[in-house]
Amino acid sequence: MNYRRLGRSGLKVSELSFGSWVTFGTQLDVDGAKATIRRAYELGVNFFDNAEAYANGVSESIMGEALKQYRREDLVVSTKLFWGGSAPNQTGLTRKHLMEGIRNSLKRMQMEYVDLLFCHRPDPDTPIEETVLAMNDIVRSGLAFYWGTSEWSAEQLNEAYRIAKEYRVIGPTMEQPQYNMLVRGRFEKEYATLYKEHGLGTTIWSPLASGLLTGKYSKGIPEGSRLANMAWLREAFEKENMLGTETLSKIDRLQTVAGEVGCTLSQLAIAWCLKNPNVSTVITGASRIEQVDENLKSDQFVDRMDDGVMKRIESILGNKPS
Repeated sequence: MNYRRLGRSGLKVSELSFGSWVTFGTQLDVDGAKATIRRAYELGVNFFDNAEAYANGVSESIMGEALKQYRREDLVVSTKLFWGGSAPNQTGLTRKHLMEGIRNSLKRMQMEYVDLLFCHRPDPDTPIEETVLAMNDIVRSGLAFYWGTSEWSAEQLNEAYRIAKEYRVIGPTMEQPQYNMLVRGRFEKEYATLYKEHGLGTTIWSPLASGLLTGKYSKGIPEGSRLANMAWLREAFEKENMLGTETLSKIDRLQTVAGEVGCTLSQLAIAWCLKNPNVSTVITGASRIEQVDENLKSDQFVDRMDDGVMKRIESILGNKPS
């Protein structure tokens, strides 16, 4: 397993990391989490991602229990704040929710600090200035070592950097955007200047496009799959026509390329993400040991994806941002 610096920080994170979205607290209990985390750690993963919203906080509790058997200094742990509950002050990026939210997350995870703390989404109802100053105070207090954002626009990030410079406080270090073969615009085009000007680090999510790039939806939606059980995700797919004939045809052609490279389609999709130098780490997820093994062996195929292979993939995708 290789490691990369998180943007311009000195922090080293494994190129492939492990997250708990839609698995811990829904598909996996503590024992299941321990087993998958143990396998990921054995394969070289040091970064584990979570959020207060995952399984309404249960995911953090399960991960905290599962990670107790490891030395804390060997781990990089993150969580995200925005959706902490249904009460008026349990959501968003106000100073009140951020300060209370981080303490609640740490209590659930049985930790004194997290390494990375993300603002899970932008908050249109809270001034960015209030959020930046609160996150600075959280870092200064030692409750988190670095702070970042998730799915913020380049405009919002630039405003956060401007405010941090004006007040001489700690600005965002990293962003957690969706990035995969089918979703590229924001990561490759909108953020382009942020990598150069601010050294923005990235912890990308959904490298398999919520399972679409595994090929399992090529012949319909299997019973028990994520799309079958998550109505909101299925509606999002339908809205973007992600299950249309054109997309499924591309996936079939990518499957052929994967076979020629000698890997699975999932491994091809993850390795493709790793080819981008602006990707600090790719967050993977799994509900079974076999999935952990498959996903975390993806880095073995990066070197096989030479210019010829990448050009073939690009010709199939046909969606490179101009």
